[in-house]
Amino acid sequence: MSKDTKKNIFILVMLLGLFTLSLIFFPFIGIERITLGEVLSDPSSRGSEIFWKLRLPRVLAGMLCGGVLSAAGLTFQAMFRNPLATPFTLGTASGASLGAGFYIWAGWSFSLAGISGLTLMAFLGALAALSLVYGFSRWRRGMPSEVMLLSGVAISIFFSSLILLLQYMSNQAHSLRILRWLMGGLEIVGYRQILEPLPLALVGLTVIFLKRLDLNLLTTGEDLAAGRGMNVNQTKIILLLSAGLMVGAVVAVAGPVAFVGLIVPHICRLLFGPDHRILVSASILMGAVFLSGCDALARIVLAPAELPVGIITSLLGGPFFIWMLLRPRV
Repeated sequence: MSKDTKKNIFILVMLLGLFTLSLIFFPFIGIERITLGEVLSDPSSRGSEIFWKLRLPRVLAGMLCGGVLSAAGLTFQAMFRNPLATPFTLGTASGASLGAGFYIWAGWSFSLAGISGLTLMAFLGALAALSLVYGFSRWRRGMPSEVMLLSGVAISIFFSSLILLLQYMSNQAHSLRILRWLMGGLEIVGYRQILEPLPLALVGLTVIFLKRLDLNLLTTGEDLAAGRGMNVNQTKIILLLSAGLMVGAVVAVAGPVAFVGLIVPHICRLLFGPDHRILVSASILMGAVFLSGCDALARIVLAPAELPVGIITSLLGGPFFIWMLLRPRV
């Protein structure tokens, strides 16, 4: 076994240990006078009800969303060879927000196959944004990365303007509800809302994991990747659809939680190097810990009130983004 392989195994074991500890302890943050022994020994107690129906699903949702957003951020940064690309670069978050905003503005209240109308409309909005980006980029021969990137930015700006229009046309109650959704949050009850995005999330993460060697090639440049035998356009389409759809699925549930896909991949690169064979797994695990940790902080910073987790990630992401812009290149 090579030295690099041993190092990679050690890194993954450490991250799995951190992931496990987070899963055990984060649900107890913000719950007073409740112990693990009480939760395990008396399932009918009030503390156990809070733990199993509120806190554990919330932590699991944070881990799922954090892992997806981190893996998508890593993927887009490799595809576009742009260190500031995020999961929302392609307008996915704006599309989901527009879908959710339209649902609230219209005053609808429905569900389909057990999925709430708000979640369904948000996902359809994300899918619409992704389809527009793909359609615009296909107009240019070879689907160059810069066209995809700029198309996503343009669509994101346009959809954001439509969201502002919906807020302006809404009554006060609907406007506040739209604003609250745009902040992002993990306030869920039970496990149904975790199961809704889970299939797309697992498919997307699996595809990205299997394409981790292709991500290494894409970072060297499309010409060099093609010279190594890669079908660049096909690979980009697969990665685009996989990452975009899984981001749309989690954003439809949690709202547009910003900056996770920017912060975590860069921290992982600083700690573990540029090799995507380890970065993909590391980003998924660290993203899960990061977002669930931010949500734990959001529960206690203004206790007994709870901040939306999107506020915490934005407060962390703004300075981090500036640091990324200003730090010296080596």
